[in-house]
Amino acid sequence: MAIDRTRLTRRGFLGMGVAAGIITLTACGSDSDKASGNADSAADLVMAVWGGDADKTAYQKRIDLLVKKFPELKVKLQLIPNDGYAQKVQTMIAGGKGPDIMQVAENVNVYSSKNQILPLDDLAKKAGLQLDQRFGSIANIYSYQDKLYAIPDRSGAMIVFYNKTLFDAKGIKAPTADWTWDDTLSAFKELSVPGKQWGYAGGGWWAQWWSFVYQNGGKIIDDAGKPVVASDEVIEALQWTGDLVFKHGVVPTKKQFADMGADVGGDQAFANGKVAVNTTGFWGIGGLTKSKIDWDIAPLWKGKEQAVTAFGSGLAISRTAKNPEAAFKAIDFLTSPEAQQQIIATGQDVPANLEVQKSPAFLKPSWMTKPVNMDVFAESSSFVYRAPFIPAWNEMQKAFDDGLADFWLGKKDARTSLTAIQQRLESIVKPAG
Repeated sequence: MAIDRTRLTRRGFLGMGVAAGIITLTACGSDSDKASGNADSAADLVMAVWGGDADKTAYQKRIDLLVKKFPELKVKLQLIPNDGYAQKVQTMIAGGKGPDIMQVAENVNVYSSKNQILPLDDLAKKAGLQLDQRFGSIANIYSYQDKLYAIPDRSGAMIVFYNKTLFDAKGIKAPTADWTWDDTLSAFKELSVPGKQWGYAGGGWWAQWWSFVYQNGGKIIDDAGKPVVASDEVIEALQWTGDLVFKHGVVPTKKQFADMGADVGGDQAFANGKVAVNTTGFWGIGGLTKSKIDWDIAPLWKGKEQAVTAFGSGLAISRTAKNPEAAFKAIDFLTSPEAQQQIIATGQDVPANLEVQKSPAFLKPSWMTKPVNMDVFAESSSFVYRAPFIPAWNEMQKAFDDGLADFWLGKKDARTSLTAIQQRLESIVKPAG
């Protein structure tokens, strides 16, 4: 996912605004002992992440809390530009000098399939980390072939941003998780003014239309690891999404978006009052602080069942880590309530820790300038489906980008497009096991 900000991958969004090179920050613990394989002894750790200034600030504050509690640890933060992140960390690992802790996201199993990161099941068990209790439905989101490769660190569900003024003018109540596809379409039609105003910004990003697929009982990859995108459930969900544009006219076409201005997508069109509803992630909140519209957020509607994409990242341990136990000790603390509160305190993102999501610090953050229904994130956490973070993630996304180009222009229907994509995926995606 001209590219709308809502169509960027989560990693892509977080990487915007980073200067070239690596920014290194250090928080020092005791220098009296040398690193060893024992987590109770001193350890020098390198933690690699991508992001911008907000990320640098939030990660460093959490690292400072870590070394204050565990002074035997010394942690160096490496902030790597998004565009070169994967290549950089893989080169470091191949040279035997990889980071001890590294941030991962949708492509986690690109690393695990190459034996570049360690399975964490035994370390988690030894540490007594109760994943389900701490993270809920996303506890094992970074698992593959029954092995855990990363601990959730940041995770916010895709949410509905809606224009309260436009809703009130039509007498439409705020969206809820109980809205059906029919309810949603009816509202979009009411909120649309042909050629001037649209009910919805659209669902052309994988994170959006995949949510509708899973709501419709479909899957992208089945439990056996095989692609199943030509199934009736997937076809129906994608066609419903496309029909919002070309049949019902409640979503702007690409030309209509272009007519709004250069590089205008869903986020900007919503902020400018051109669309009544936008579905995107937590970052949309910060982007609306200067908007003149009256807005709030709500959980995503449902289809036959409730399902929503989660955006986020996890923390993994590279195979070159000198002290995996010390690295896991750091990850365990960084994903605890004490450290995770810094994620929302700095306005960086949604903490993966459910306790923090339900805390006053998250529900009413000090930087929020207006009342916002922040408990939507905790409510949505139980709706999150497990996206197929397969080793061929990048190749799979390219197959969708190429294969759906004409669909998003209204030149092909969903069945034709997905049948061709299915054939391509069968040569790309190898079943698990």
